[in-house]
Amino acid sequence: MTRYLLYFLPGTGHLAAPLAHELGADIGEIEFHKFPDGESYLRFLTPPDGRHIALVDCLDRPDPKLVPLLFAAMTAQDLGARSVGLIAPYMPYFRQDVAFNRGESISARHIGALLSAHLSWVTTLDPHLHRLASLDDVFTIPGELAHATEPVARWIKTHIEQPIIYGPDEESEQWVRAIAEACDAPYDVFRKTRMGDKNVKIDVPASVDAGSHTPVIVDDIISSGTTLATLVRALCENGQPRPICCAVHGIFAEDAYEQLIAAGAAQVITTNALPHKTNAIDITRVLAEAARRIDLPQD
Repeated sequence: MTRYLLYFLPGTGHLAAPLAHELGADIGEIEFHKFPDGESYLRFLTPPDGRHIALVDCLDRPDPKLVPLLFAAMTAQDLGARSVGLIAPYMPYFRQDVAFNRGESISARHIGALLSAHLSWVTTLDPHLHRLASLDDVFTIPGELAHATEPVARWIKTHIEQPIIYGPDEESEQWVRAIAEACDAPYDVFRKTRMGDKNVKIDVPASVDAGSHTPVIVDDIISSGTTLATLVRALCENGQPRPICCAVHGIFAEDAYEQLIAAGAAQVITTNALPHKTNAIDITRVLAEAARRIDLPQD
């Protein structure tokens, strides 16, 4: 069986021990340095030559992280790594998977081309694939998806008595339905209209009633927090109990967390795909399972 050598880039230290344990992998060390003018320096302290390696990188706030990642991938290849994969708990730039207006960059296609040019394979957790069938629509290298449905559903079943699962928009229905079925819970999905990055409207019909259930809003990403905060307020104004917010990727741009609490959220829960004080759901097992599905030459 192939034994990976894992290198954890800045911001992923919380995943190092559990992910290496799940994969039965070795942990390598890279030295990183940022010069005063913003340029990046790196040095492999653990040689990657002759090994199948994986770079682990949380690519939230991606622009400052992509150059060090690409430099690490190219340097590992220069040093003789047999293959260089990427385990990315969060994959950025997938929201723009079509050109909505003439002249726009299709960023999902471009990030796929950029990473495919310098990596051997990729795994990621629940990327924004609403108009894409699979990772093959973006990457030209082997890719495997990890899904947080099971660990999220397990947390809800363990910690919340009589949940009702709410999705903020129609795009979330497939995921919301899967979690609700795993929890043996009812669910509902609302209609969202987005007018801008921080301006959304969510229609919550007056007939919606949680009854004796605890409302749990689930979504793939908390970025600005606007969508979930809007739904939290709408539910509270509708006379429902204060909801619990649950997301896979807690980016929490600016004051997103504070917005959710101020809107009336009883609790905010995220996976540990991205480090944050709300982390309560471990996704290292599903990430490791996805990486193990990559077909590599056996040692």
